Amino acid sequence: MVRDMTIGQFYNADSVIHRLDPRVKITIAMIYVISLFFDQNPVLYMVCFAVLLGYIRLSRVPLRFILRGIKALGMVILLTVVLNLFTVQGAETLFEWGFLRITTVGVESAIYLGLKLVMMIIGSGMMTYTTTPNALTDGLEGMLGWMKRLSVPVHEFAMIMSIALRFVPILLEEMDRIMKAQMARGIDFKEGNLFIRLRKLMPILIPLLVSAVRRSNELALAMDARCYHGGEGRTKMNPLIYRREDYIAYIFVIIYLAGTIFLAVKC
Repeated sequence: MVRDMTIGQFYNADSVIHRLDPRVKITIAMIYVISLFFDQNPVLYMVCFAVLLGYIRLSRVPLRFILRGIKALGMVILLTVVLNLFTVQGAETLFEWGFLRITTVGVESAIYLGLKLVMMIIGSGMMTYTTTPNALTDGLEGMLGWMKRLSVPVHEFAMIMSIALRFVPILLEEMDRIMKAQMARGIDFKEGNLFIRLRKLMPILIPLLVSAVRRSNELALAMDARCYHGGEGRTKMNPLIYRREDYIAYIFVIIYLAGTIFLAVKC
């Protein structure tokens, strides 16, 4: 299950999406996630789903690789959907047992929430699948450059975000290694009730925390040894320059945003 987590990883491929400017891909991810919150109607969700499929097709990232990340978060999504199913109430009751009550409004809300979470995870994950950590850092810094006038450390903020995303697959690999080491010592993580399983996680969480602190300290020492002192006066090896396909992508993003707003208002 740990190895199935693909969120935050970069998938190397030669596609038009990979070649886009990172600022364009960040904008696409932000607008796509925002569009999922416009309204709950089938037409809008069908359009969002179709656009997502087209984006995945153009990126040449295998669907199996993307679904592995959804599989790893399946329990979180399922728990959220079930809680929404029982907490959202309406007039027409479908099932009732004690204080538990399921209504048609709750079922509809749970279905929309499940679809929204899946598309949100995939849509935002496509940004990291098709963008290297260095390019993502440059893109964030470029988009937030105007905040430098307000004395905001934009470069440092972008670097922190990039390092955090890069640490996700590293810590997952470390967790997988620790779990296998504990299983070799006779610990069965699938045995017992929920509280017993949670107690068995302690031999994993403590070494994982120690490993995370050690890795962060090593990274800080490496950056200090290379005389890293933030973004002041630093130049870029590959400056970000918009190309023709980036402007075309922005046009499609504007059309998509206008279309989803129209569907949310009219449908």
